[in-house]
Amino acid sequence: MSLIFSLKIGEKRRFPNPNPNPNPNLSISLSAMAISGPSKAEILNLFRSLLRTARDFSDYNIREYAKRRTIHGFRQNHRLPDPSSAFSDGKSQLEIAKRQVVLYSLYAPRVKSVMEISQSMKP
Repeated sequence: MSLIFSLKIGEKRRFPNPNPNPNPNLSISLSAMAISGPSKAEILNLFRSLLRTARDFSDYNIREYAKRRTIHGFRQNHRLPDPSSAFSDGKSQLEIAKRQVVLYSLYAPRVKSVMEISQSMKP
């Protein structure tokens, strides 16, 4: 039995609606949902992901810079009316940071930074 359906030219095939909406006033279009910005949970997830990625840098200075830059960027864009462009920029920055973590791990310093040594000596 073949699963491929062939239609003759000009023939229209109608498929039943699997979820008929009994109340058309309550319908929500998918395009309207796609246009709306990211949810608060998605934004917090991006923030946490950027901080987790910053924690993976082997060099102390790069790690602290990425952490400061993440916090500063989110504070700066906190009150945007449409955060979708900043969110997409943040996602691209996350991908860049992940690639940089791999690159920096290849050339990791053999000696710890003075800041890392002093932090490890604290009780």
